Amino acid sequence: MANAEKPDYADIRRKFTALLGNAAARARTPWETKLASLIALLREGNSKISWVGAYLERPAGSGVLWVDAYQGKVACLEIPAGKGVCGTAFARGEVLTVPDVHAFPGHIACDAEARSEIVLPLHRNGSLVGVLDLDSHEPAAFDANDAAGIGALLAILNS
Repeated sequence: MANAEKPDYADIRRKFTALLGNAAARARTPWETKLASLIALLREGNSKISWVGAYLERPAGSGVLWVDAYQGKVACLEIPAGKGVCGTAFARGEVLTVPDVHAFPGHIACDAEARSEIVLPLHRNGSLVGVLDLDSHEPAAFDANDAAGIGALLAILNS
């Protein structure tokens, strides 16, 4: 993260929980709406992000991830499970932090300027449904602190 300020995930978390409101409001708000709001807060609160969005498997079990809510340049529409960073993270069901996307075998370049990426599994009702993808034009922009901070936000998404 050469030129960007470190994101304040605690501040993003405060904003997200305030936006979602109390338990009744949270329960009433559709998951997709909460996800879209989280994506906007991540983009707004993290200057190193060039693109952030969700890829969701549709239909369930198909092995195809389709772009959903996002902020940034126009994205790839579909990504097969097991392909590229997003598809690999989905197939493995684990966080992937890639400091140099050009060195990742089979990287799918939706944005030619992207240099690094972090992808986290998205769960809904306990099932893996897709991935949250964050790209940066900076090399090595993401680390374990980002994985932990974003992971905590995803826990709120599912609460």
